Amino acid sequence: MTPGRLPGGNVRRVKAGAAGEGQRLDNFLLRTLAGVPKSRVYRLLRRGEVRVNGKRKRPEYRLAAQDEVRLPPVRPEPAAGGAPRRPPDALLAAVRDAVIHEDERVLVLNKPPGLAVHGGSGLAFGAIEVLRALRPDEPLELAHRLDRDTSGCLLVARSRPALVMLHALLREGRVQKHYATLLAGRWSLGRKIIDAPVLTRQRQGGERVVRVHAGGKLAVSEFSPRERFGDLATLMDVAIRTGRTHQIRVHAAFAGHPVAGDEKYGDRAANEALAELGLRRMFLHAESAAFAWPDTGAAFRATAPLPADLAALLVTLRGLTARNRR
Repeated sequence: MTPGRLPGGNVRRVKAGAAGEGQRLDNFLLRTLAGVPKSRVYRLLRRGEVRVNGKRKRPEYRLAAQDEVRLPPVRPEPAAGGAPRRPPDALLAAVRDAVIHEDERVLVLNKPPGLAVHGGSGLAFGAIEVLRALRPDEPLELAHRLDRDTSGCLLVARSRPALVMLHALLREGRVQKHYATLLAGRWSLGRKIIDAPVLTRQRQGGERVVRVHAGGKLAVSEFSPRERFGDLATLMDVAIRTGRTHQIRVHAAFAGHPVAGDEKYGDRAANEALAELGLRRMFLHAESAAFAWPDTGAAFRATAPLPADLAALLVTLRGLTARNRR
């Protein structure tokens, strides 16, 4: 980046450069305007205060190296007392212990449930902010996202070239991502590919709600049953060919078998029954991610074990099912 300054003010113009090439505009801003809350960054975009080559752009616009980005005068928000904000020690330790793989290109986090992938919307820290605090000398960037309540494999690039390759692989559907999920009811559809477009709407207050809609974006999920627990629930493997917001949750509900513990798209009666057996959150876990690096052809695969609370629920369900068969 080569920063500049407009006469008569604090507005800056920066070149995306090689480091920003291919990066989403919102991610570029979040990194460039470090310390500025995510909500404020998106507000700047909505108001048109950020311009690329003199024009408004959407947050998902991908920058070219020669793009010039206009940055309005904004200041980071200091922590109370003026001290730099730092994640709590317990959170730093939890994220440090959740790293399940790292090499020269990528780091894989077995993201704990309840931890957002990035801060904002009232959250001081997400997984990426904690990782950057742990590794301040590394240019770490999220390759993709997971819902806050979803646990499991989260890919984090350790260099700009690695991030560009991972983004290309994800856009082209060349990353095989599998999830383990418990669905309400007895799944009787066998192996089922759900090809149903989804539309995201933003409610007042920033809440995102997604539904199957003909005017939405392409979304394809492949559901395969692993284990049935009577009429109460079914353990499933889900492979996603696209990565839309809430895709698995919306497709599962569309099929009539919502994700267990899902308060937004789920079944209240099923959630209450499973809560009595110990389910305290949504049962959705990003189990594995696999791909081949495009420059070398080398195979990559990472697998995150099922968290202890979800594994314990399966033990309870197996015991209950066995008793009911007697």
